[in-house]
Amino acid sequence: MLIFEQSRAGRRSAAQAPAGGHGVAAIPARDLRLTPPLLPQVSELDAVRHYTRLSQRNFSIDTHFYPLGSCTMKYNPRGANAAAMLPQFLSRHPAAPDNTGQGFLACLFELQEMLKDITGMAAVSLAPMAGAQGEFAGIAMIRAYHDARRDAARTEILVPDAAHGTNPASAIMCGYRVREVATDDDGNVDVAALAAAVGPQTAGLMLTNPSTLGVFERHIVDIERIVHGAGGLLYYDGANLNAILGKAKPGDMGFDAIHINLHKTFSTPHGGGGPGAGPVGVSERLRQYLPLPVVAQDNAEYRLLAEQDCPLSIGRLAAHLGNAGVLLRAYAYARMLGDTGMRRVADFAALNANYLMAELRKAGFELAYPQRRASHEFIVTLQRLKERTGVTAMDFAKRLLDKGFHAPTTYFPLLVPECLLIEPTETESKQTLDAFVAAMKTILDEARATPELVKSAPHELPLRRLDEVRAARQLDLAWQPAGAADQIR
Repeated sequence: MLIFEQSRAGRRSAAQAPAGGHGVAAIPARDLRLTPPLLPQVSELDAVRHYTRLSQRNFSIDTHFYPLGSCTMKYNPRGANAAAMLPQFLSRHPAAPDNTGQGFLACLFELQEMLKDITGMAAVSLAPMAGAQGEFAGIAMIRAYHDARRDAARTEILVPDAAHGTNPASAIMCGYRVREVATDDDGNVDVAALAAAVGPQTAGLMLTNPSTLGVFERHIVDIERIVHGAGGLLYYDGANLNAILGKAKPGDMGFDAIHINLHKTFSTPHGGGGPGAGPVGVSERLRQYLPLPVVAQDNAEYRLLAEQDCPLSIGRLAAHLGNAGVLLRAYAYARMLGDTGMRRVADFAALNANYLMAELRKAGFELAYPQRRASHEFIVTLQRLKERTGVTAMDFAKRLLDKGFHAPTTYFPLLVPECLLIEPTETESKQTLDAFVAAMKTILDEARATPELVKSAPHELPLRRLDEVRAARQLDLAWQPAGAADQIR
């Protein structure tokens, strides 16, 4: 039921309204509405109940298992949130001088230092406000490097066919052409194809390791040698950094730039369009191009480096220091983990993924790369099931909602047909994983016996299957009573 359907004339709560209409007299008459806004007239209790009921219909990490591959919806510790919400952090104005926020800047400086150590990079900037903006910053720094060397011939960025879609988008936004590199049958970058693609036109390679196929690049040493040998640089997409946390460092693999998804590896809020944070790390050759501001320590004091300190910086990506609250949550989470805890993140991310992969294989599911060990996620392909029954990966995903589980990522990466990209994360228990396996097995049995049941799912939710194309192209989120459009100004 829409909240407007609960509306009754004269029913309202004045608790939040300014007493006596204070401030209205100061608004020029030309800016005042001629008619009241179309708002529901409900009591405060009715409003609370309505939105609480709506929230209970949602799938969220607080209520359901959420195995989104390459996105990682995992638990955000409440302790990290509480630390970031301390009054001393919340009350600090972002334009306040550095000497009034030494504790705040100390936390962010220590976060930079921890991220440097974790990634093996020479320097880190916390400025980017999302993973995609971190990608853009990384490629912009690579561009600045080649421009400074007057190497205008480098016009191409190489991107594996299993890459995140934001990789080619970031490269194009920085003015590069994109050349795709194939993946071999084992899920690795095809080294021969890479060697054939590089040349004096190569600015760099964007690579996720472990990749979105859920496997670690076996030939990373050869890849580094080929790209650097051609004069290009290596960019590391940090989407899957949690798989190697405390085990391996992108800097040791030869990468020159990296972005880090704090919403994934460091358990900050993810989803709903934000907020985000995507710090970037660089090798020594790119240090001078880091985006601003960067937190520096001069003797016993902390300050923000600006343009006069870093004249070759690619500039600013956001006002002030980006999403400081997300950075503080990541700092608190990293502090709680410590060195030992970070290694355990990778241990359990890999353990959970390989356990779930083995159990689903036993349940009758076909793996996209059955010869490989999962790093932190893996891919199930339903291509043969579709050929036999007509049940697609999307049908499977919709039926999982009936079983109380959010679906894994579907149809990505695109080179695996009818795929489910499954990432259990390190925060889920064996009992949860076993329940997920049981639900998957039940749906597989249903698909074989009564495929129409699965193809018409979901059956247990408030809404059935929507026309998603029409919803995207003809999105209508506004409500108004019949005939109201002619009355509103």
